[in-house]
Amino acid sequence: MASLIGGELARRGVPFTLFDREWPADFNAFSHAWIVGGDGTLNYFINQYPGISIPLSVFPGGSGNDLHWMLYGDTAPNDQVRGLLAGEAAPVDAGICNGRLFINGAGIGFDGAIVKDLLGRKKMAGKATYLLSILKNIMRYHETDCTLTIGSEVVRKKTFLLSVANGKRYGGGFLVAPRAIADDGLLDISLVGAISPLKRIRYLPVMERGEHMDLPFVVYRQATGVVVACDRPLHAHLDGEYLFADRFEITILPKKFLFSRLA
Repeated sequence: MASLIGGELARRGVPFTLFDREWPADFNAFSHAWIVGGDGTLNYFINQYPGISIPLSVFPGGSGNDLHWMLYGDTAPNDQVRGLLAGEAAPVDAGICNGRLFINGAGIGFDGAIVKDLLGRKKMAGKATYLLSILKNIMRYHETDCTLTIGSEVVRKKTFLLSVANGKRYGGGFLVAPRAIADDGLLDISLVGAISPLKRIRYLPVMERGEHMDLPFVVYRQATGVVVACDRPLHAHLDGEYLFADRFEITILPKKFLFSRLA
């Protein structure tokens, strides 16, 4: 992918520097930064350069590429290069959880356990690897009591999974937050409460399509932040990157990063 992008830039006479092993200390000498990789690569990048102010872009190079989809849909790489060179930049919100940045979303509980299960494994493109792990774990996962503090509201429920999202989807195409808008200054908080293993299987395709928001066991809120306190440490992830904690302090950072848009 990087060589394809480089070739397209070279054909157009656009100067560039390719960093394929070690990134620079900063990007002060550059006008734009294009990252080739999946959600995890971009997550690593923004946490390495949290104050970066030049326009960013991401090209698909991971297994899920949900952030790429959020920004550019199914645009082919050559078309993306052409569109970016002619397009403008626009701000995108980010979130911060326990001091770590994310752009797409945080997942706590069951989907965090899925990310833990996949650590160190080679992943297939799309959601196939994620789906296989879900099917392996869905029957035996145990809910945990969690307390959510959202402004002045306190919600305490047994929690199967909790999504705090800035983007609409993760896991290679699961629409966990179909109403989310990445630049509205709000996080979309979706808590799936205690449901039986058979109902989990029944409603998995519904959640995949993003049609779960009004189900009776789903609590949905939009807010600028949430504090989640759990009765035991839970597996979690930020943009697919694993973490483990019993307390999560999550806040939106409006218009934190610039991303180049297609013309």
